[in-house]
Amino acid sequence: MDSKKASVLIIAAPSGAGKTTLVGRALSTFPFFQFSISCTTRAPRGQEVDGKDYYFLSVEEFREKIEAGAFLESEEVYPGRYYGTLKSEITRIQQAGQIPIFDVDVVGALNLKQYFQEEALAIFIKPPSLEELRKRLVNRGTDAQAEIEKRLAKSEHEISFAPQFDQIIVNDDLEHASQELHDLIQFRLQPQNDSV
Repeated sequence: MDSKKASVLIIAAPSGAGKTTLVGRALSTFPFFQFSISCTTRAPRGQEVDGKDYYFLSVEEFREKIEAGAFLESEEVYPGRYYGTLKSEITRIQQAGQIPIFDVDVVGALNLKQYFQEEALAIFIKPPSLEELRKRLVNRGTDAQAEIEKRLAKSEHEISFAPQFDQIIVNDDLEHASQELHDLIQFRLQPQNDSV
């Protein structure tokens, strides 16, 4: 991998691997980042807020946006459950002179990586094991057992895509993984405004 500076950060991981926590830390550490808010048709979880964590849409609204060509990438992750990245989000962030940080699923991340090419730094957050991932999903307490099993089966499949990313961080220790991400960002990302 060459040392050319990237201008977009894409972070993906199986559900429960700690991606959202790591993204949150990067956002609070580096002022040049702006979170790219994804769209989803799933219901909000816990304290999630529309327009901050996600844009929560109905399936009909989501499909209308697909038809209108509003998405940079979108997919049906589970039957009837869509996720996608709006083109308008990228415009909003780049016009503010900031770097988009994407917290997306694995297929969405690879689609974004293909779109942005060498402008992107794509990082895969890998759980130490599927057993550890199971524990984290159970302890999170947000999903029913059937949903957890579905997520674990999907996670196993998603982990097979890890080699297609620029970097892999194994999140066996949050502090260590956070430091690894911090170092990669400092080395590989270029703020649009150098005074930031």
